[in-house]
Amino acid sequence: MKTLRVLIATGVLTALVIGCSTIQERQSMLSAAGFKMVPADSPAKKAGLNTLSANKITPVQRDGTIYYTFPDPKNNVLYVGQEQQYHLYREIGRQKQMSEEQLNAAPLNNDGTWGFWEPWGGRGLALR
Repeated sequence: MKTLRVLIATGVLTALVIGCSTIQERQSMLSAAGFKMVPADSPAKKAGLNTLSANKITPVQRDGTIYYTFPDPKNNVLYVGQEQQYHLYREIGRQKQMSEEQLNAAPLNNDGTWGFWEPWGGRGLALR
């Protein structure tokens, strides 16, 4: 029961941290992938920035080229990248997810006691 409480508390805290840091992490990943930060330094650009979907990368076609945009109205910035930067951003996201999954699994793998398995056969459980 104690283990269950710890796991639930860990899950709740992880969800809170992810919720608070998601936009900041996404901005870091966009920059790492080569997206350019374009300042919304005029009233027209600020108005345009506010029309884009919040917290979402949106493809936009302009002069025959597809650009991927991510608005940051809080900081008056638009992140802009092309196909290459977008694919790199997605790869960075996959690598980040894989490393987080490995870190989340690590505490269970490092537990040397079999006490966790007691409901399924106790400490005398024989592996055949």
